[in-house]
Amino acid sequence: MAVAFPQVRVGEPLHFKTLSVFPLFTEANGSVDYVLADEAIRDQLLTVQEVSEGGSVPELLVENKGDIRVLFIEGEELVGAKQNRILNTSILVAAKSKTKIPVSCVEQGRWGYKSKFFGSSGSCSPSKLRYALKGSVTASLKSRGTRHSDQGEVWAKVGELHAAHFVESPTHAMADAFDAYKEQVADFREKLKYVDGASGVAVVIGKHVVGCDLFDKPSTCRKVWDRLLSGLVFDALEAKESSEHAGTSDIDQLLKTTSDAAWQPTEPIGEGEEYRAELGHGEQASALTFHDSLVHGSVLMGA
Repeated sequence: MAVAFPQVRVGEPLHFKTLSVFPLFTEANGSVDYVLADEAIRDQLLTVQEVSEGGSVPELLVENKGDIRVLFIEGEELVGAKQNRILNTSILVAAKSKTKIPVSCVEQGRWGYKSKFFGSSGSCSPSKLRYALKGSVTASLKSRGTRHSDQGEVWAKVGELHAAHFVESPTHAMADAFDAYKEQVADFREKLKYVDGASGVAVVIGKHVVGCDLFDKPSTCRKVWDRLLSGLVFDALEAKESSEHAGTSDIDQLLKTTSDAAWQPTEPIGEGEEYRAELGHGEQASALTFHDSLVHGSVLMGA
């Protein structure tokens, strides 16, 4: 089954240190009304909490009290309650609804309440963690029909992040790495600012194509641009400087391969349709659509 990807034009890249970002442009086709989860939480239109007083590591309870759908994005971090989590996949939560969402723990050493409700950290997982997450969720869907991750692998990736960047965290929290490197994250964001009109972004570290994220409209991409960059900073800091860089043709090839992939539909959570695909060289891809319009598509390459 094919997912209807829009025609994409790859823009000129922005470079800073080992990180290159290519803005992606599409014809405007964003007809789905929604707000982002961090906006809905800020405006008290939506709450995220543990599923019960005792909690359950791989899922959270979302209540959308508003009159508009809410979009959660794969890999974004929620902080608070009994332990910090990240989203296992992108989800559209219907207006005036309660939904259980699949998540993974990124704070192994805490299981006790800091707050009743979760907040948004404004950060997104590093690409190595997102790649592992996406692959294990796809495997879980194939074998068990669930969107559970390999929680042990997620914790291992957080541990590798801390070790690579000499971060000490009493609770092994991914958020502590972002706190420790907030100046470096701000520096990358300043040098690699959102490009007006872009609906997506493709990322290269050195000469290695990391992957891309594509949204239905520029307004969404603009709001999440800095968040997506935040996790990539750690991958970029680990990479060695190289005089070689991937080019526009490499991004075009990735987009074509992704568009032509053998997409498999899955039972959706919330509204819309979800598809997953594994590409020929180990790439992991997912797509959230609504009435055949792409809301969020992403593909990630392995190291």
